[in-house]
Amino acid sequence: MFDYTFQWKQVLARLPKMLDGAMVTMEVAVLSMLIGIVLAIVLTVMRRSGSRPLAAFATIWVEVARNTPALFQIYMAHFGIASFGIHFSPFTSLLIGITFNNAGYLAENFRGALKAIPETQTRAGRSLGMTSSQSFRFIILPQMLRIAFLPMTNQMVWAILMTSLGVTVGMNTDLYGVTQDLNALTFRTFELFAIAAVIFYIITKVITLGARLAAARLFRY
Repeated sequence: MFDYTFQWKQVLARLPKMLDGAMVTMEVAVLSMLIGIVLAIVLTVMRRSGSRPLAAFATIWVEVARNTPALFQIYMAHFGIASFGIHFSPFTSLLIGITFNNAGYLAENFRGALKAIPETQTRAGRSLGMTSSQSFRFIILPQMLRIAFLPMTNQMVWAILMTSLGVTVGMNTDLYGVTQDLNALTFRTFELFAIAAVIFYIITKVITLGARLAAARLFRY
């Protein structure tokens, strides 16, 4: 028989703490994306460099990031590296793990975007007197980022959801960690996690909608 009594008022009183956790979640996600985009560009250049060691390093990074669980990557950042005497805070470990994952997926997205750009673009830049690096920086890179814009949005959403894995390494200041602590304090499991799910949903929907509006405005032609 269903005899659960909902205590929404008790849980809503703790909503400010959950929103503070949501801000930490956004901080981790945004930082991991910004650093991940830079690293992904570097990995893309390394794969195109013609150097076998650099290309092999970049390929291994992408393969590990895309073919192992994100939880494994976060664990390695927190517990694996600690085996060598290097210790990171839960926040830093979570950031490293998600950034590693983002960089791998984004590098693969960028590789696909590059295939959509005709080789004649590079030759056109060279014919104007540009070096290979200048041609990539001023002609290829902007087009690559434009093509990969919406996939980057999807990765941002994924980064936000991945922050919930931080609880496994002791992260308790993000949205999921705060919710977990409040649950241990109040035992209002359904109400707390329902509200957390709504907050996650709103964040991801706002980002998705914002990205679509930005794409429609920035990439009209």
